[in-house]
Amino acid sequence: MLLHIPEVLSAAQVAEIRRQLDAADWTDGRETVGVQGAQVKRNRQLPEHSPLARELGQLVLDALARNPMYFSAALPLRAVPPLFNRYEGGEHYGLHVDGSVRNLPQGGRLRTDLSCTLFLCEPEDYDGGELVVVDTYGTHEVKLPAGDMVLYPSTSLHKVEPVTRGARVCSFFWVQSMVRDDWQRHLLYELDQNIQKVRAKLGESEEAVGLTGHYHNLLRQWAEL
Repeated sequence: MLLHIPEVLSAAQVAEIRRQLDAADWTDGRETVGVQGAQVKRNRQLPEHSPLARELGQLVLDALARNPMYFSAALPLRAVPPLFNRYEGGEHYGLHVDGSVRNLPQGGRLRTDLSCTLFLCEPEDYDGGELVVVDTYGTHEVKLPAGDMVLYPSTSLHKVEPVTRGARVCSFFWVQSMVRDDWQRHLLYELDQNIQKVRAKLGESEEAVGLTGHYHNLLRQWAEL
């Protein structure tokens, strides 16, 4: 499931993050990937262990903790602290698939079920830079307003097209879901969305309670904690 999550950050939050990022020192993005990724990756990143990266990453996670659409779609168990990247002057990231396991800074590891890209600049501020995701339904180009995020399975091949004007600035990170299987997550998301619609029309009706019971029994069956 590829999902657009609007308004994760407010305009004021985006402006403050950009103010700090635009004054930051960036490093070669190839420092955070393996041998295969380094062959096709040309961008810059905020050093992942820098105090600024930790501070801004926590701001992103706090915003997501208040976002019901994100929780419903991702069913997050744990997440890699958000990272930040910048593309300009023809920089790009060729077709690749994200690594299946990431080390966590606090120790331990995370299985990458979902990849997230949070856009921190407006589409008209740069040319190119589309996130291209390839899945069984075809090829999808993603270029979202500042503050919006796209969520997609980490199993997907994807790339970032060259930026030919301006700068593309984003936050990105990975999530391990309570539900490993993408199709099961999709079913739970659609069921949850329909439960909300039933509640809006009928309140806490017999139908809403029954559907909610089915939702939680499926989650109980599929969740890995």
